[in-house]
Formats: sequence, C-alpha cells, structure tokens
Amino acid sequence: MGSVLAPALEEAGHQLVELGDAEAMVDFTAPHAVVNHITLALRAGVSCVVGTTGWDTSEVEAMAEEAGLAVFYAPNFALGAVVMMRLSAEASRYLPRAEIVELHGVAKKDAPSGTAKATAELLGGDVAIHSVRLPGLVAHQEVLFGGDGQLLTIRHDAYSREAYVPGVLLALEKLPSLPPGLTVGLDAILD
Repeated sequence: MGSVLAPALEEAGHQLVELGDAEAMVDFTAPHAVVNHITLALRAGVSCVVGTTGWDTSEVEAMAEEAGLAVFYAPNFALGAVVMMRLSAEASRYLPRAEIVELHGVAKKDAPSGTAKATAELLGGDVAIHSVRLPGLVAHQEVLFGGDGQLLTIRHDAYSREAYVPGVLLALEKLPSLPPGLTVGLDAILD
C-alpha cells in the first residue's frame, strides 16, 4: 500500500516527514504493529489515519481521548466499498437472509476482512462470512441476499490499491475536525 499511497499523498500536496514533524500519521502496516505505531504517534501529539485491519481498536480509543487527538480507522478506504455497505444495509430491510463472500490476495493477514465484519454488523451481526485468499486478487466483496425465487448480489471490486487513495485523502482532510478519540469508518465522514 505504501508504494501507491506515498506518491499519491505527495501529489496531493502532502509532505512525508518523520513522526516528530508530522501533522498526521497514516498507517497501513500489520495488525501486530499498528497499536504500537498509534501509541508512538499519540505520544508525539500526532493524530492518525489507520487502514490496517485485524487489530483490536479498543486498545487505542481511551488513549486517543486522553491525548485529545483523533484516530480515524476504516476497514476499507475505497468509496465504492462504502456504497456497497450502504446498499447492503438497505437491501437487508427487504431481504434479511444474507451471506458475505470476501476475496483477497494471499498477503491479506486477517480473515474475515475488516470490511466483511463491518458489513455483517450493519446487517445485524448474524451473517455467515466466507473468506477466500488466492494469488491474483486485490480486494473483492459480495453480499448475497436470498429470497423466495430470487437472489440479489451487491458486489464491490478493487482491482488495484489506487482505489483506496481518495478515501485516505478524504480522511486526512477531515482529521482536524474529528473529535478526540476513535472514529470508525468512511461512512462517518462522508456528507
């Protein structure tokens, strides 16, 4: 993600600097490292935008509130994924039987994905999630709604990491206006 995000941030007018000189930290690393990175940023007085999934967000919520800084976390920064989740929530009102199939590349560490978990929560929590990890995939999710004599499929496909850049830029833009503590999901900052 860094090889795509770093040039995109610079192209958008952001400057990559050491943590002590930063206005914000962006983290797309690994579940075992992200809490330590956020802790270091908060101690340095730096708010955070986090796209790493597969970690316990409760560990940083109180820390961020105490520091008076914002930590923004989204399980998915693709705007299309947010629309997919919104449409799925609407569809569940009429077709309550659903299952989620999420597909990612083999490097994806967590299964199910954060997006699949967030979608399941929007649908009431008791939704089966099927995870696939194969070479050649980036990030794909479909929500299947079954009803008598019908099937509705809502699907989002990210074919490259560039799909996440607009969401990261939006999060950085909104970060200074967020309350201290943890804000979760792009949906929370979309107008």
